[in-house]
Amino acid sequence: MDRFAWTSGLLELGETLVVQQRGVRLYDGEEKVKFDSGVLLLSTHRLLWRDQKNHECCVAIPLSQVVFIEEQAAGIGKSAKIVVHLHPASSNKEPGPFQSSKYSYIKLSFKEHGQIEFYRRFSEEITQRRWENMPTGQTFQVTKDPQAGRTRAIGIVGIERKLEEKRKETDKNISEAFEDLSKLMEKAKEMVELSKSIANKIKEKQGDITEDETIRFKSYLLSMGIANPVTRETHGSGTHYHMQLAKQLAGMLQTPLEERGGIMSLTEVYCLVNRARGLELLSPEDLVNACKMLESLKLPLRLRIFDSGVMVLELQSHNEEEMVASALETVSEKGSLTADEFAKLVGMSVLLAKERLLLAEKMGHLCRDDSVEGLRFYPNLFLTQS
Repeated sequence: MDRFAWTSGLLELGETLVVQQRGVRLYDGEEKVKFDSGVLLLSTHRLLWRDQKNHECCVAIPLSQVVFIEEQAAGIGKSAKIVVHLHPASSNKEPGPFQSSKYSYIKLSFKEHGQIEFYRRFSEEITQRRWENMPTGQTFQVTKDPQAGRTRAIGIVGIERKLEEKRKETDKNISEAFEDLSKLMEKAKEMVELSKSIANKIKEKQGDITEDETIRFKSYLLSMGIANPVTRETHGSGTHYHMQLAKQLAGMLQTPLEERGGIMSLTEVYCLVNRARGLELLSPEDLVNACKMLESLKLPLRLRIFDSGVMVLELQSHNEEEMVASALETVSEKGSLTADEFAKLVGMSVLLAKERLLLAEKMGHLCRDDSVEGLRFYPNLFLTQS
């Protein structure tokens, strides 16, 4: 530890920050010292440690003092460490926290992990020895603050350089993000073309492939998404957009609705549609507006709003009386049912199950018992046993 010298923590002119890691403790050889939890910074010229709470407590050691480094694996109750072997302290060294030490090495204990990446970058700097090719010059001057009575570092050039580096890093990150997004968009276009190709082949070979193969192909298409999703870019905005969207929804949702007993909550519809649309996501407002047009366009689906405010999408052929009769039969067989029990028996969501039972109650076929145990429905014996 006698190789460390006090420093302001500001980078010098020509010096670049390589990597930093929080939660690092310093050891003087095998002994713990007061530098318990701080930020370890590696630059092209120095190794710096700054206290996480008291930022004025900062020490540094030149990389030219490092002989070699080695890793020390973590153990039970022990953090992973990097052992840094050092040359003897030079005679003209700046003042530091220790005047002498019986050890020729220090240990860096990583309590919050990150030692693998730090060791890799540290090894690269020791190998490249960039401090020999990039001379440094001090960019800060030390002045006395008369009000606080303490020393503070002022570095205009250093601050400007840090801001410039941060701006460049931000620009790089943004460029990489848009590059990844462009690749994703290209892949999405390929998938749309593939889905179009499969759809055309199904139409061409309608008589040559079996019904099972057709169903399997259609499931593949659904998982890949809608071939030509209706968007504001292709169909403008307003009424025309919602009309075209309603037509596409009708074509897409008719089969799933038939498989689910002819009715689906709008929440399920929203998830199913956006999953199929891929990147061209639909807003809840546009979905509701499109669904409101289904009936006026004489499409096979319609939007229904229950008294409770729950919105569902159902087939035009969906028979309400048959639905209520089926609910009455199921409740009569079991004696009484809650919405949760009814949902498990008929295989639908609890939300739709409750609406179906409430509808049967509204039509006079069921009665309710609302107690601390919950809402339970019974057959209306006043109708059947009068």
